[in-house]
Amino acid sequence: MAKRINGIQQLGVGVTDVQTAFKWYRDHFGMDIRMFEEAAMAELMLHHTEGEPRERHAILALNLEGGGGFEIWQHTGKTPAEPNFQLQLGDWGINIGKLKSADLHKAFHQFSELKLDLLTPITKDPSGTEHFYLKDLYGNIWEVVADDFVLFKQKALTGGILGVVIGVKEMEESLKIYRDILGYDQVVYDLSGKFADWEGLPGSGHVCRRMLLKHSQKYNGSFSPLFGHSTLELVHVLDREPRDIYEGRIWGDPGFIHLCYDINGIEELREEVKQKGFPFTVDSALAMDTFDMGEAAGNFAYIQAPEGTLLEFVETHKIPLVKKIGWFLNLQKRGEKPLPKWMFKLFGVMRVK
Repeated sequence: MAKRINGIQQLGVGVTDVQTAFKWYRDHFGMDIRMFEEAAMAELMLHHTEGEPRERHAILALNLEGGGGFEIWQHTGKTPAEPNFQLQLGDWGINIGKLKSADLHKAFHQFSELKLDLLTPITKDPSGTEHFYLKDLYGNIWEVVADDFVLFKQKALTGGILGVVIGVKEMEESLKIYRDILGYDQVVYDLSGKFADWEGLPGSGHVCRRMLLKHSQKYNGSFSPLFGHSTLELVHVLDREPRDIYEGRIWGDPGFIHLCYDINGIEELREEVKQKGFPFTVDSALAMDTFDMGEAAGNFAYIQAPEGTLLEFVETHKIPLVKKIGWFLNLQKRGEKPLPKWMFKLFGVMRVK
């Protein structure tokens, strides 16, 4: 089996209070489908947690409008460590989460009415796409992007994850992962300078090289109808020395902790990334046949990009469809073809109001 990327499964968001965060993201971003929730020990992440297993509480939340989910993640065995400096555009790692919106102007108006921390007005990116930026209750920056992809129309005015903005050290080095491994092979724009649509964001006054990437291939995995397409935006600051966003901190501390892709062919991926110089730093398949998360199961692995960004890959084996009656979907038996739309609608029974 060849390795295949099926879309962004979720963006990991480290927080100080997982329940408060889940409520905020439900209320404002429509992330109200609780696919799983688990309090456990993160025993396999030692490479990224100073060699110690860490107690944590995590919730995987989805939005049936479509797009990737949020893995809301809180350290419970230690006090979550906030960054000790002001993060700026282009600092190394995931700077911004991108959210889809099929009604951008209505979303902006509603967020204004709610007095959320809007950082910019509605502007256009260099490709002409409308967007705006805001901060959440923890100071994470989100970009809401006009996008007409909708799986099921919801009351929320944003969908799920479209992609992220990543600060890189050297563009060509990072493209060895984002283009050559993840397959973002189409350049929407590649420009250098100062950008008016960023005015209001920390670090927006600096000169940057800015590249937006997308896939030429359509995703075709079991969950691809839910995840939809995705984009990555890479930022290389040219007139200052950036800092690592997790300088002095560990994976799981507050901020954007990883970007996760749903895949098939994790064994083939293991060989590919090893040959290309980015071997797995975490590999659950070496410890067990399938990693059991209580309500879901599968294999997962991580690689680390040259600038430090952690990228997770999940090959899903089991997910809950209707928990109350014990109906779980075994994807190992079913195969890899896209799930029918009605099956995603069943996720609605896991909605939290």
